[in-house]
Order: sequence, then structure tokens, then C-alpha cells
Amino acid sequence: MRKIVLLLMLTLLVTSWTGLYAASAAIAPKQAVQSYGGLELSQVRWANHTEALTGAAKLRLVMDVSGPVKASGVVVNAPTPRLVVTVKGTTPGTGVSDLTLDGKVVEKVSFDVNGKDTTVTFDLPLKVEAGDYKVFTLPSDAKANRPFRVVVDINKPLGLPDFSFTAGLKDKVIAIDPGHGGSDPGAIGPTRYQEKTATLAVAQNVQDLLEKAGARVIMTRQDDRDVFGPDASDVEELKARSSVGNNRKADIFLSIHADSFSNPAAGGTTTYYYQKTLYDSMLAEALQTSLVEAGDLQDRGARTANFYVIKRTQMPAALVELAFISNPNEEKLLSSPGFQQKMALGIVRGLERFFDQAAKLN
Repeated sequence: MRKIVLLLMLTLLVTSWTGLYAASAAIAPKQAVQSYGGLELSQVRWANHTEALTGAAKLRLVMDVSGPVKASGVVVNAPTPRLVVTVKGTTPGTGVSDLTLDGKVVEKVSFDVNGKDTTVTFDLPLKVEAGDYKVFTLPSDAKANRPFRVVVDINKPLGLPDFSFTAGLKDKVIAIDPGHGGSDPGAIGPTRYQEKTATLAVAQNVQDLLEKAGARVIMTRQDDRDVFGPDASDVEELKARSSVGNNRKADIFLSIHADSFSNPAAGGTTTYYYQKTLYDSMLAEALQTSLVEAGDLQDRGARTANFYVIKRTQMPAALVELAFISNPNEEKLLSSPGFQQKMALGIVRGLERFFDQAAKLN
């Protein structure tokens, strides 16, 4: 009897250990996953580098991680150019915060948590291609006291292209930007007529005339909407508009607006440019001449300005102020389909005049 009791106790003891081992084995994979998902991204460093011989510029950003991870990147060009890098199974440490860089290669770096991963977003001044960036990892090095690292290299896009224009509108690629829209009405006239309504009407007339002349037209908006999206900052919205022209490699970028001033007597037509190519002032002068001929308003001239959409586009660009919506007489004109068509025709004649002049410089 005593032998039987001892045998039963031994059997229970073995069964208990086996059950404990089985339970440990069952929870081991879960513990491993939790450990992998708990890795921390920390100590972010960056620097710009310029090749002495070629002049090519590159940004390198290095992120320390508390253990081995996988990382990958993807280019997103709409509504604005970005490189989005995902660092799997990590969360940003308390010392990691968004960075504002010098804009030579990258404007801003943002760190966000997406599920169990860290998403690092690089806001770029210009579109980059797949071959313009690299995302890779470096193993830890105990002797050199270096942790596991994720490295992001981004090459600066090449400078402005050399332009060589031919005469005429046929086969030209022209980006048209109707100012404001969606949540942004723009300036509002004495009878509450909104700038965004006038600019879209004129832009749609321009599109129709240009397409009939054989040009290809790219519109930043075709209806009453924000280009970037609701609740965007001013810079995000303006960058989204210039990105439309840059991403589609337009020959010309034209932004259409209506002016406003505190004095209701102010009036006339103005065209603005930022001289980043040989052709920007030529484009503005050609448009201004033709618009004044078409609308018969005060000629306020072609002027330089630092507006985002004409400065950050890669091609010759201009911003036209058709008339003053704050002027009661000019507000009435801006809301008139007849005047809208006249100014659209003036823009198209100005573009044709520009291409004819530019072709002579080749």
C-alpha cells in the first residue's frame, strides 16, 4: 500500500512539472513578441553633406534603436512630396521630437506611432525618385559602443532644368492654379462675392481655351475644394499647389487671384513673379500686357514677389491679380461671365506671347 501511495505522488509530481514546462512554452512566444514590440527609437542625429567634386548634396539621418529592427521607406508625392519611413516594432523615446531642418534637402522630420511601429515622415521641398533615397540598418558594435542603427540617406534633387521653349501653345503642359477654394474663400467683395469663385471660373475658361489650342492643362483644383485637404496649414496648402506643377513637370505654372485693399477706390491688374529662371519676368510681362489689353483696367505692372507658389515651382511661374474684388465696380466685373471670359482670353494670349518670345532665346 505504501508503495502504491509513493508511486501516485511521484506521478503527480512529474505531471506538475510537465504542466509548468508546457505553460512556459506556451507563453514564451508572446513574451518574445512583447519584447520585440517594446524596442525604443532614440538619439536622432542628422547632417548635410556636399560632394566636393560633383557638388551633389545629401542628407543623412541616423536613429539609434535598442535592438535589431526592420525599416523601409516609400515616396509619397501627393498632396506634397514626402518620404515615409516605417521602423517596425518600435516606439519613439521621450527624447525624440519633431525636427525642423534647413530645407536644403529636407524641410521637416516628424515622428509618429502607427500601431506597433514608428513612422518617420520627411517633408521634402521637391519630389524625389526611388533611386534618390536609401533606408538601411547597421548592427550594434559593442567594442565601439554603438547601438543598432537605422540610417536614412536622401539625395537632393537636381537643380532647375534647362528650358528650351518652342513657339505656340500646342503640346505645352500648363499648370493652372485657381487661387483659394474649399475652406478658404479668399478675399470677399462688398456684396459678399468670393475670390475663390471668380478664380475658378476664369481658370476653367482658360483650361477650355488652352485645350482647344492643343495644350495639356493640369488644374490644381477643378471645383470648390482645398488642394491639400481640410484643416491644412497655409504652407501645406500652398505646397500642395506647387507640387501639382512640379510632379507633372509642367512647362509653366500660373496662379490666378483677385486683389483686395482697405481703400475701395484701389483697382487694376497686377502680375507677380519670382526670378528663379531666365523666363519668369518674361512670362509676367507677357501676361500683364495681354491682361491689360483684355480687361482695360489700370495697369499696375509686373512686379517681383516672394509668394510661395511662384518661388517653389521648378518652372517659370506667375501669379496674376485680375482686378480688385474690394472695389465695387471691379467686384461686379469679376462676377460677370463676360469679363471672366475676357480675362481668360487675355491669359491665353499672354501665354502664347510668352512662348513666341521665349523661343527666340534658344
